Amino acid sequence: MQEIIEKAWEDRSLLNDAQTIETINQVIEEIDKGRLRVAEPDGNGGWKVNEWVKKAVVLYFPIRKMETIEVGPFEFHDKMALKTNYKELGVRVVPHAVARYGAYISAGVIMMPSYINIGAYVDAGTMVDTWATVGSCAQIGKDVHLSGGVGIGGVLEPLQAAPVIIEDGAFLGSRCIVVEGVRVEKEAVLGANVVLTKSTKIIDVTGDEPVEMKGVVPARSVVIPGSYTKEFPAGSYQVPCALIIGKRKASTDLKTSLNDALREHNVAV
Repeated sequence: MQEIIEKAWEDRSLLNDAQTIETINQVIEEIDKGRLRVAEPDGNGGWKVNEWVKKAVVLYFPIRKMETIEVGPFEFHDKMALKTNYKELGVRVVPHAVARYGAYISAGVIMMPSYINIGAYVDAGTMVDTWATVGSCAQIGKDVHLSGGVGIGGVLEPLQAAPVIIEDGAFLGSRCIVVEGVRVEKEAVLGANVVLTKSTKIIDVTGDEPVEMKGVVPARSVVIPGSYTKEFPAGSYQVPCALIIGKRKASTDLKTSLNDALREHNVAV
């Protein structure tokens, strides 16, 4: 399958070939059932991106035809099918939650009125809260809480090298935005309105000297929005950043640890 996808990626005329179309459809079915992933743990604490799987997701769009979808008085016009059979999957779906076919959603996931795009992987016990969005190919771990209005970026428009990865047990407060392949490691807590891009400075201020990083929030970190002064030709201005102000204790129960972390550091969620 990988060889066929790679050839079609380089030569789009192959999208008219029956074998290529069948292969793309097969890859999307494998992603939908969780047997293939755009990115997966590499066994050494890191992640491996399966670039060819992501390419298959991109190539799926041009082989689909636009159709009119009618749901009661509502009408939609799109080329992508929606996910179905939630009862059999063991997924709770509150109206008007929507997920596209080609997104894997594990048993025990709760979808409040929210949206999960194609290629995404959402693991067991995760809450996708009201008006939260999980972008294309994003990888969401077990027992994650995406609070109201959280925006998890996708990789398709524009095409990004790596998907956003939210690891097991992470808690993202209301209106957080995580895009451009940023990785939030296990059990991290993001306070309300934290915005993370690849270029956002993530500054650990818990020690005597600040420690700067980008692209990764370390495990069990408690993070709030912050700013720092940057010089421009027109003067000095405040630029957004994220501040690590503490650690979630690994020795305590996760729920207790979360509540303690929020109370101790006055983090809004």
